[in-house]
Amino acid sequence: MKFSIMITTHNRLADLQRTLAVVARLDPAPLEILITADGCTDGTVEYVRNQYPTAKLTVNPMGRGSVASRDRMIREAVGELILSLDDDSYPEQANCLERIAQLFRERPKLAVAHFPQHTDEYPVSLTKKDFGAPCVTRAFANAGACLRRSVYLTLPGFESRFFHMYEEPDYGLQCSANGYEVLFSPVLTIRHHWSSQSRSRLINHHRHARNEFWSTLMRCPLPHSLAICGYRVLSQFRVACKYGPHWVVREPIWWFQAVAGIPYCIRKAKPFSWGQYKGWLSLPN
Repeated sequence: MKFSIMITTHNRLADLQRTLAVVARLDPAPLEILITADGCTDGTVEYVRNQYPTAKLTVNPMGRGSVASRDRMIREAVGELILSLDDDSYPEQANCLERIAQLFRERPKLAVAHFPQHTDEYPVSLTKKDFGAPCVTRAFANAGACLRRSVYLTLPGFESRFFHMYEEPDYGLQCSANGYEVLFSPVLTIRHHWSSQSRSRLINHHRHARNEFWSTLMRCPLPHSLAICGYRVLSQFRVACKYGPHWVVREPIWWFQAVAGIPYCIRKAKPFSWGQYKGWLSLPN
C-alpha cells in the first residue's frame, strides 16, 4: 500500500524539524511527504525548501487553518493511505507504516485508524504502556491518524469553514453513517509533544464549540437537531464554568460566531437519518 504523510504547521519550526527528522527515518519510507506552511513567518518555508526539497510544500501566505490545509493535502496526495501528523507529533515505531498497512488490509471497511498518544498534554500518558483493546470510535485526532483516501473522496470530508477543531468528529460521523469504521488501535504509539506555542485553550474551546454546533445543523435531522444544538450550548457552557469567570464572560463570542454561520450551514445541510446520527452518538469518543 502506498503511503503519504501530511503535516500542517504554523510558526513552530523547532517542532517541525524534530518531527521531520523522525519521519525521515521511517522504514519503509512513505511515497511522499506533504507539508502545508499555514501563514508561517518563522523561516519554516525556507527550511523545508532547503532541507527537504522533495517534500510537496504548500505555502498559504495568509493562514487558511489546519482543516482546509489537511483537506487540500488529502485531495492532492498520491498515496492510498495518508498518515496525518501535527508538526509536534510523530510515530514512535520506525516500521509504523507496515503495521498500519496490515491493519487496513484486514479491514476493508476501515476509513480511519488512530493511535494512542504519549503526550505532554496529559503527563500521565507519558509512561503508559497498556492503552486497551482496539475499538470502533466516533472521533479521532489528526495528530496521529491514518485515513483511507478513496473513502475520503466519496464523502464531504473536512469542512473547511471550521478553520481549526472538530473536523475529526464531523468526519467520523460521515464515516459511521456510510458504513465505514473509525478504529482506535494500539498497533503503534504517537509521541505528541503538544507544544503550547500558537495554542490558546480558550480560542480552541470557542472553535470546538462553534464547529460542533455547525456540524449538528448540517448533519443532524430536524427536529432532533434543535434539541442537540441546545444541549451543545449548555454542555460547552459547563466547560467554560470549570475554567472560571474569565471564560464564562467570553462564552458569547462563539455564540455570535455560531449564529452568523447558520445560513451557510442551512445551505450545506445534508442531514443523515436519526438512526444513523444516534448510532454515531452511541460510539465511544
